[in-house]
Amino acid sequence: MDNVFVYCEIEGTVVAEVSQELLTKGRKLADQLGVELHAIVAGTGIRSKVEEQILPYGVDKLFVFDADGLFPYTSAPHTDILENLFKEEKPQICLMGATVIGRDLGPRVSSSLTSGLTADCTQLEIGPYDDPKTKTHYDNLLYQIRPAFGGNIVATIVNPEHRPQMATVRSGVMKKALYEGKAKGEVVYPDVKKYVSPEAFVVRVLDHHVEAAKHNLKGAAIVVSGGYGMGSKEGFNMLFDLAKVLHAEVGASRAAVDAGFCDADRQVGQTGVTVHPKVYIACGISGQIQHIAGMQDSGIIISINSDPDAPINKIADYVIVGTVEEVIPKLIKYYKKNSK
Repeated sequence: MDNVFVYCEIEGTVVAEVSQELLTKGRKLADQLGVELHAIVAGTGIRSKVEEQILPYGVDKLFVFDADGLFPYTSAPHTDILENLFKEEKPQICLMGATVIGRDLGPRVSSSLTSGLTADCTQLEIGPYDDPKTKTHYDNLLYQIRPAFGGNIVATIVNPEHRPQMATVRSGVMKKALYEGKAKGEVVYPDVKKYVSPEAFVVRVLDHHVEAAKHNLKGAAIVVSGGYGMGSKEGFNMLFDLAKVLHAEVGASRAAVDAGFCDADRQVGQTGVTVHPKVYIACGISGQIQHIAGMQDSGIIISINSDPDAPINKIADYVIVGTVEEVIPKLIKYYKKNSK
């Protein structure tokens, strides 16, 4: 009872990276609360194929639901599994990825259990809460932190009464790391028929196609990102030239994507990809809170901006004041001259 649960997504027999990131965070939350970390995975033909991808992240108990019809993902059977399992286990926290699956499954489970759900969290912490209306004090609530109202504020959301406290988190927001402590590592294989009604399998997926990513923005050591200040799609070509010299990936702010300067799959920020490169070069980016949420944990941040008072300059380690048309060609020329 009162343990921390993480729902693990899979593609075939491969566990999604966002799930491993959440297992790492879930382990930390469980340690703070003095409870166990449990994980759930559901699929077809996954027995003995997913355990080694999940248990090393500090999982005390792994529930493996293996049956025909559980992969590819459909809403009803997975909702049945979580709803009925949670009624038995009564967890206090449930985490899942803010993915296509998580955004479908999370609200369904939350609605069925009449619990709260906070989407697209950028931070998760444990802390106390004093309800100003009821004058009730709560210990060890989950602080579900996310930008709100278009990024104009950062909201901290708590759910004092209903359980589980549910949150979804985008891929890349949390950092995954193997657990160095000792966890129980118990694996159970529940009877799927006990948890899923036959009616849940009425929908079948006839074709399932997954397209590989065109780039490795999230895993890049250096990211060169452009904003609306790049001026045009042609202006963005300078960033690709710079990225080629630096062996980097190209990212973009939402303003640049909305203006058609760059493809949407390169968007960095709250509504895009979260990155943690060693070096992040922001070119013509003002630094709205949505964008900062997706890159603020970069090792070194370099800002190139004609506005010395741009918000992104406040978090930058180095600021180059000047136009991108002036600065970027010089960078390219310098790196070509001095790189081996």
